[in-house]
Amino acid sequence: MKFDNIKEIYMARKLSLLAPGWWDFTTLDDELLNDAAKLTSKDMLQLSREGFRIVFYDTLEDFYLAEALEYITAWKQSSTSNFVGICGPIGPTEQLPLVARMVNELQLNLSNAHFWGMDEWYINGKEIDVTHPLSFERADRELCFNRIDKKFRMPDSNLHFPKADISKYISSWESGIRCAVMQGGQGDTKHWAFNDPVKREGKFRNTPPSSEEYRKLSTRIVDLHPITIMQNARTSAGGVVTGVPTQAITVGPVQTWKAEKVSIWHAGTHDNAFGQRLTVLMISKKIADSSVPMSLLADHPNVQFNYWRGGIGVCETVMH
Repeated sequence: MKFDNIKEIYMARKLSLLAPGWWDFTTLDDELLNDAAKLTSKDMLQLSREGFRIVFYDTLEDFYLAEALEYITAWKQSSTSNFVGICGPIGPTEQLPLVARMVNELQLNLSNAHFWGMDEWYINGKEIDVTHPLSFERADRELCFNRIDKKFRMPDSNLHFPKADISKYISSWESGIRCAVMQGGQGDTKHWAFNDPVKREGKFRNTPPSSEEYRKLSTRIVDLHPITIMQNARTSAGGVVTGVPTQAITVGPVQTWKAEKVSIWHAGTHDNAFGQRLTVLMISKKIADSSVPMSLLADHPNVQFNYWRGGIGVCETVMH
């Protein structure tokens, strides 16, 4: 694999194979894409470097337990003089009931702890109603917070969910609460939260935003990449694409860089074998390109990629 000069090989940009009006990973040079596909699980594990840790879990039980423990570890640091929170995803969600169970069993008082939701759907000029089956806030509450004994729950004012009026959510990040960790999954567009690649138009018609430009983006309302819409139809709506919103509210890179640690969880449920390889290679080699938004984490000082071994897969031809 030609890693030594790999930063230079992706400069000439192609049209997307998947959505020509957008940027995405298929606009990268084939040599980079091919090198990513060749990575074995052993290769991936060896891509750890200072500021970027790679952890493998042998079982799903251990995987989701470790993810849930990040909530507990963060919240245990919180006190009346040191408010600490975690920013968490919907996707994966399997860790959420485990979080509630551990809080109850440990009798962990969350009165000083905080939680930020990462994103939410946006329909008809406002955030999706919490009664909607697709609501991320609803999922967080039903799978985790409503399951915590009332004696231990954090006050509702300590739950920060993104709304159409983003000002209050942004202010919560500026209020002195320390975000110990931001968790996330990885989508097919190689996003975290709904930080998708942008449309190929205007000043970004021939080149995507630089990493510096993209990192200036704060919490905002976004148009979703067609790949993201398809993925969410597959994972959350039984394939009914017309049932998936085309816009969302997402936490931005500005808030992400306020998190002391970014922890990404790959169970093989969301992105595929190739995607899991591409981003670990790009972050390890510090190839930051906004057509692969996750790769921008190459510039964050503390990132951890977590993999379930059984979900890593292989980039080989398999007929179904």
